[in-house]
Amino acid sequence: MPLARNLDQATAKTVSLAMVNRPSLTGNAAITVKIARIISFHFIDKIALNTPFISGDANCRNVFPHGIGKGYDSRYQKWRMNDSTSSTKEQAMASPLQSLIASGTKLWLDSVDPDLVRANRALGATGATSNPIIISDLIKSGRFDSQLDELLTGRKLADEDVAWQLTDEVVQDAQAVFLPVCEQTGGNDGYVSFELDPLLEDPECPLSHDQRVARYIELGKKWSAGHRNRMIKVPATPAGIGALEELCAAGITLNVTLIFSMRQYEAARDAVWRGAQHRQSLDEFKSVYSIFVSRVDVYTEKKVPQLSSAAQGLVGIVGAKRMWQANREFWKEHPTRLQQEMIFASTGTKKTTDPPWKYVEALAGSDIQTNPPATNAAVEASGLTFRRTVDEMPPAAVLAEIDAKVDARELEKYLVDEGVAKFADPQKSLLKLLREKRKALATT
Repeated sequence: MPLARNLDQATAKTVSLAMVNRPSLTGNAAITVKIARIISFHFIDKIALNTPFISGDANCRNVFPHGIGKGYDSRYQKWRMNDSTSSTKEQAMASPLQSLIASGTKLWLDSVDPDLVRANRALGATGATSNPIIISDLIKSGRFDSQLDELLTGRKLADEDVAWQLTDEVVQDAQAVFLPVCEQTGGNDGYVSFELDPLLEDPECPLSHDQRVARYIELGKKWSAGHRNRMIKVPATPAGIGALEELCAAGITLNVTLIFSMRQYEAARDAVWRGAQHRQSLDEFKSVYSIFVSRVDVYTEKKVPQLSSAAQGLVGIVGAKRMWQANREFWKEHPTRLQQEMIFASTGTKKTTDPPWKYVEALAGSDIQTNPPATNAAVEASGLTFRRTVDEMPPAAVLAEIDAKVDARELEKYLVDEGVAKFADPQKSLLKLLREKRKALATT
């Protein structure tokens, strides 16, 4: 069904022109302008939610099919092979993001900024996710001062309650944009993820393990109630995994996040599947598992410097592809009406020498990518054509080296500990920001 039936052209034109003409924009607002300038009505008319699947040569074993470009090093050229099937008429006419979607990728946005949600929806995005950093940036923009004034002074809510009320409202706004996708796909797409309280993972949290599990279950039920296309985001920590079975049994759609290892993925998946067995029906059962890709490569640069130049920078990609394959095989043996999918998260590049589409390109062709707005903008401006590469691995020698030199248990422990801090610290910063906003509003 053409996207224009969901985002009418008059609305798209209003949004696009309003963004392009806003002066002195920085940060997410500047990214919005870049995205808005890319949108064309020809593109809106042409995108389809169920774009025909276009794949490249299945025998082409190249992880980065575009070979050497800005930021690539010479090792990628070794994997490049001629791919006569990738220059089809359909791909030649497609924009870069269109070709990514046509390869089989569902494109989600790593933001719930209202402007960015609508702009990326017009570019083909079909879902989104939220976190405290995104909410903090929205508050800093000043666009929500009237809502904050009402919540802080009118309704006299506590800072923590204000944070969650505003998050709920912003996520609901994004849900409204993607609800048509959810309805048209029968619940297989069109979701917005709502992250539960990150402070449950704060090392200073006084709650025991069992109390944290119970709190995750309580909050998951609370924030999912009455929402057709909201996913509850739970981290793959011991307490988070401990809550999954009961949450899934209660009929809640789950996004298990902060996954770095096969052990985490399998523990989370098995807990979710156990919970699904307690449902009266599996017709509405949907789950996704978010693998954080680029953070793994940051870790190996620091902690596993002995990796060769052929393997360094590929550990995250290899791990993600292996988990994707394991997920595919498991659900083939346990078929459900809706797809149980992987989300390739943390797809923004961290090294300036890497092209911004490094992870987007390497993982194209299946399941979901939740990309930062700047990554989507860079992809769309790249002029590249993307094809299915998610099931293509680097040479056996590279895989053997990674397996020999990277300790998966140490990697998981380090990155989960770091990830917990990255979960909790932004929530603390958000609460601090709200305290400052309260004082500022009181003096105006």
